[in-house]
Amino acid sequence: MMKSGLVLLAGTLVLGMSATAEAKWLRADTKNFIIYSEGTEKSLRSFAENLQRFDATLSVRFNLTEVDEPNRLTIYLMPRGVDVGRLVTGKNGSFIAGWYSPDPEGSYAISHRENVVIKGTPQSQQTLFHEYSHHFMKRYAGAAFPAWFIEGFAEYYSTVDFTKDGHAEIGKPVYARAYGLLAMPKVPAEKLLLQRPGEMRNSGQTDVYYGRSWLLTHMLYNDPARAGQLGRYIDAINRGEDAKKAATDAFGNLAELDKELNRYLNKPMTFRTSGQPIPVPGKVDVVALSAAEDALLPLRVERISAKSDDVRIAKVRDDLKALSLVHGGDAGVWFELATAEWALDDDKRDRAAARAAVDKALTIDPKHVRANVLLGRILTADVEAMDDPKPEDWNAVRKPIALANRTNPDDPLPLYAYFKSFVDQGRRPPPIAIEGLGRAFQLARENIGVRVSYAFALANDGKYDEALALAKAVAFDPHDNGQGERLLAQLESMRDRSKGRASAADSATDE
Repeated sequence: MMKSGLVLLAGTLVLGMSATAEAKWLRADTKNFIIYSEGTEKSLRSFAENLQRFDATLSVRFNLTEVDEPNRLTIYLMPRGVDVGRLVTGKNGSFIAGWYSPDPEGSYAISHRENVVIKGTPQSQQTLFHEYSHHFMKRYAGAAFPAWFIEGFAEYYSTVDFTKDGHAEIGKPVYARAYGLLAMPKVPAEKLLLQRPGEMRNSGQTDVYYGRSWLLTHMLYNDPARAGQLGRYIDAINRGEDAKKAATDAFGNLAELDKELNRYLNKPMTFRTSGQPIPVPGKVDVVALSAAEDALLPLRVERISAKSDDVRIAKVRDDLKALSLVHGGDAGVWFELATAEWALDDDKRDRAAARAAVDKALTIDPKHVRANVLLGRILTADVEAMDDPKPEDWNAVRKPIALANRTNPDDPLPLYAYFKSFVDQGRRPPPIAIEGLGRAFQLARENIGVRVSYAFALANDGKYDEALALAKAVAFDPHDNGQGERLLAQLESMRDRSKGRASAADSATDE
């Protein structure tokens, strides 16, 4: 009876898959992105080319040289905004243009292909360009930026569009912010510059905050009388100057800045067109996914979107179990099944099932990078449950992690996992682990967990200036609920205690 039931389940799944066979997923590989989408090859290629042009446009703004990106951003394009909304909320009916997540498993963005245009560029493109601007700033810019500019910059570049011959049009109005700018109470320039955005969200001024941040960014970028002020202001912020002094020294009287900002709102908005077409660096390869990958991809997207929602993750796990009956020879299916099982809370997780699934993935593909890292996590839990774990037990934990790193030295996850294995053991990580953590940070600067670990590793080694620089770069981030500020305060406290100990030691020596 059990055997026939499994056959029936597998047959049902095959029927369900064949019913949607027309909706095949494609994968586009570019210099900086991996993009998954249904639809036509032509539309995906066009999207990928524009996205690469956008990356090149941001590189010009930050005076960065185009380099190969070994740790590319993954983007998933859903059919409609309501599909994105369901992934975010877990419920039907919400329209969401897209979002970005600097996820520990790997940064990704989700958007859609629906061509919704209020005025100007499509809404989905604006949202994706806004979110990618955040990703780009976190990964490549390096400096610390105040919260208003983080959002103002992302809004300013969200409306970039490209002509048929590839010229970039930069600085077009963000029409979605018109109501907040024109009809709602204005945020004074001083408040915009000095108050945290979370405080304004709580007072219902979020839309005004985004709009005024965009407006100030637009004025500072385009008003010749303000040339150079933004650079001086950001330099002062990064030197650690008081925020109000940095703003006043750069922009002058803040009440006058506010009046000028109000006047600027009523002026005709100009935008710039690049002098030369923006090329698409490298080539764009578009391929269809295999049958297993095609069936697996929507489940992967559901899992990463569900985060800690056990009900949704359990549903994904059950669907993956069914999929494994059809595509049992695919290592990716077994890895996703193991990951979904392991993502459940401890009281709902079947550890034996997770271990069995990851073992099957590694039997099929012994060098599967992420499966080896997951095996390391499972072994860590086993070792931590021992009464008296031995050093060789921890060496066994690190064995699959080390294999994952050798297989793909440019994946930051094995590097971070190797470092963390020593922390989990309660040992001071050796220099090679700290070097690996530094490499992981270079590959994924937007990953807050890696950044925090590296900052503390540097501080523990007495390299406080480097550690504080890492913290300052995220201290004003409007998306992390103050985590960056807390990190900065902890590191400053460590530095001050170290100075105090050094001073006491000097005094003792003098006596």
